[in-house]
Amino acid sequence: MPDDAYLLNVSRGGVVDEAALLAELERDRLAGAALDVFETEPLPEDSPFWELDDVIVTPHAAATTRDYYRRIADIVRENRRRAVAGDPLVNRVV
Repeated sequence: MPDDAYLLNVSRGGVVDEAALLAELERDRLAGAALDVFETEPLPEDSPFWELDDVIVTPHAAATTRDYYRRIADIVRENRRRAVAGDPLVNRVV
């Protein structure tokens, strides 16, 4: 990545090699990072990410938007209706 790039992770903690990211940030080989997920959550108090000025840490909250809870309620209502009717459920994971 170019040294003026920012890394953003809002997916899964294991997607990013945190040790490698930390090394790149400490060497100023990245402009910064915004991290919403980590390998260990909550992020330990002694994590070096807390000390870096070019890192934004958020508490695994990227999915929570204004419409998030309304959408979940809609899916629950729809799945209840489908279950009663004997229809396949929405977003079913098997």
